[in-house]
Amino acid sequence: MAGAASALFLLDIKGRVLVWRDYRGDVTAAQAERFFTKLIEKEGDSESNEPVVYDNGVTYMFVQHSNVYLMIASRQNCNAASLLFFLHRVIDVFKHYFEELEEESLRDNFVVVYELLDEMMDFGYPQYTEARILSEFIKTDAYRMEVTQRPPMAVTNAVSWRSEGLQFKKNEVFLDVVESVNILVNSNGQIVRSDVVGALKMRTYLSGMPECKLGLNDRVLLEAQGRATKGKAIDLEDIKFHQCVRLARFENDRTISFIPPDGAFDLMTYRLSTQVKPLIWVEAQIERHSRSRVEMLVKARSQFKERSTATNVEIELPVPTDASNPTVRTSLGSAAYAPEKDALVWKIKSFPGNKEYMLRAEFHLPSITAEEATPERKAPIRVKFEIPYFTVSGIQVRYLKVIEKSGYQALPWVRYITMAGEYELRLM
Repeated sequence: MAGAASALFLLDIKGRVLVWRDYRGDVTAAQAERFFTKLIEKEGDSESNEPVVYDNGVTYMFVQHSNVYLMIASRQNCNAASLLFFLHRVIDVFKHYFEELEEESLRDNFVVVYELLDEMMDFGYPQYTEARILSEFIKTDAYRMEVTQRPPMAVTNAVSWRSEGLQFKKNEVFLDVVESVNILVNSNGQIVRSDVVGALKMRTYLSGMPECKLGLNDRVLLEAQGRATKGKAIDLEDIKFHQCVRLARFENDRTISFIPPDGAFDLMTYRLSTQVKPLIWVEAQIERHSRSRVEMLVKARSQFKERSTATNVEIELPVPTDASNPTVRTSLGSAAYAPEKDALVWKIKSFPGNKEYMLRAEFHLPSITAEEATPERKAPIRVKFEIPYFTVSGIQVRYLKVIEKSGYQALPWVRYITMAGEYELRLM
């Protein structure tokens, strides 16, 4: 087992200790002072943003959130990545309790902070980091009348992310398959960067301790079962699962089997690095006339099939910083000048597939310009959109089964959506 944490410190922005919890008795409060001294020494170095500091036999791992430093000190050869991840979970739990994690909220809630630190780490080893589970037996003052001395089953159960005894009048599962398209096109119209990041986002409202099984059109699974793929199977990369998924089962037969947490969570994320055709292509022709006005002709074309429709399309077109008095005409949607962004924002509520629309705009420029004006930085065209009932990867949920010992019937709801991530086209 990896080495354990010796102590956890919460410090203010000047390095003063607000709260600290000693877990193993082999460090003192003076270590926080040594840590902050080393941190100040590092500030001028190229490695100053590294979250680990080593000094005189002690390893310090830290993150900064708002005006608070969270730091773990250890004398053992510990797993730094695991403990840094733990610190981020501590931040999530504190934000769940106090809305914001900052010096003032810590000072106002010392008692709850110490209770949480005692439950989240034992003898230097991380324990429970699910805020919803912790909130069942560590209450704020407003709820102390309901406190029970018996911890919830999730704390003593292997399924630490879910409480037993949950009951719903209507048992439902909502699964959203969300894909974000990242594209960067250079000024020559060539795709420089292209990938798709996907997530299976779930919201579960299920009674008891249900067992869920999810099947996708995963090429490895279909080939293992001897099924013909016929181009409908997909190859997923960089798959990451929520802790509830039985990884051994997935590695053995590609079955996604899990007991879900209650409420909203990301079941799985994945990436596709195959080159993606830009779903909405934008071309802009810009003409300057005698330094007094500029004309812009923009064509936007949807490059997906007619049966799909993009919604909430927003095309941000950069304009000169000194432009004024815009005159705009569009063949669809509306456009407005946003001087704070130095951009013209063209909004189209509904953009059907395989269609092209145009925008014409004219801006006035100051007639007097500086003799040696610096060349203007050309910002890219940025595009936002959503396409419901559509995925770039072609991922499909083949089945979603819910099995619970009481035998109730659960209603699964599945929907697909593709949206723009970092979607930029550099001007010609």
